[in-house]
Amino acid sequence: MHHNQSPGWEVDAFVSSLSVAASTRTAYRADVERFIDWLVRSGVDLPADLRRSHVRSYLAELTTGGRSHRTVARRLAAIRRYTTWAVRTGRLAGDPTAGVVAPSGTSRLPRVLGADELHQLLESPRSEPGDELDDLRDRTVVELLYGSGLRVAELCGLDLGDWDERAATVTVWGKGSVQRSVPVTRPSGLLLSEWTVAGRPAWLDRHPGAVDLGTAMFANRRGRRLGPRDVRRIIDARSPVPTHPHALRHTFATHLLEGGADLRVVQELLGHADVATTQIYTHVDRHHLRRVVEGAHPRHGRGGTNSGGGPR
Repeated sequence: MHHNQSPGWEVDAFVSSLSVAASTRTAYRADVERFIDWLVRSGVDLPADLRRSHVRSYLAELTTGGRSHRTVARRLAAIRRYTTWAVRTGRLAGDPTAGVVAPSGTSRLPRVLGADELHQLLESPRSEPGDELDDLRDRTVVELLYGSGLRVAELCGLDLGDWDERAATVTVWGKGSVQRSVPVTRPSGLLLSEWTVAGRPAWLDRHPGAVDLGTAMFANRRGRRLGPRDVRRIIDARSPVPTHPHALRHTFATHLLEGGADLRVVQELLGHADVATTQIYTHVDRHHLRRVVEGAHPRHGRGGTNSGGGPR
């Protein structure tokens, strides 16, 4: 943190006006100074130049940088306390934090599934025994969601021609109508082959009126293309605890990264346009990145800085 902001911000006067405990004053000062540092770097030199768009941009940057909901909410509370004081003392004509809310905590990513939960989802038979076709379809769906990290909409949109058995890939349409080819694991491939060769035709025999199915890979009990609600029901029937389908994609990405996969590779597999999305999505925190740099960069060897000036 820097302390060379323009004197026009008068942080000392603001802190002195607070009727709170010393530790709280220190926290307010730190949060407000961080915000002002960011503003000054962005070309906002005086309180009179501060706009609501600046506050929103700052909060968005904190969020995309991986700050927790609690941290972002605390920073906004400190900024609002400062702007309220600035309006009261005539330094601001209006409060730029009016109408600004911290990003919702409900948008946090799903948790990573544990080994026992994954085993139950992937290996256990349906809770309603006696229907091998249902079980084959459901296991194929769950294997694809975890094994290839597909979005639920991508899985539901799969057609028969999207499965390339020889290359062991499926072609999906992601967000923004961007097409990508995704590798399929060996368990997924075996299940897909069994489903397409035997399971799906038997399903169609059972539902002769499935006129709406067309070339859809997966069908529901009404003989139509599988939908997101159907996928939720499949997972609910197999999981011992409430599990969002997206948690399987999240677990796929996290396990790849923990296994040493390159961030850019995970980005491509997930179909993210921006690697920053992948970085947040897969829990890459600053400590992880620092460990990668220290382990791989030629100037971060055990002996410290490379005194020779070049790569070792």
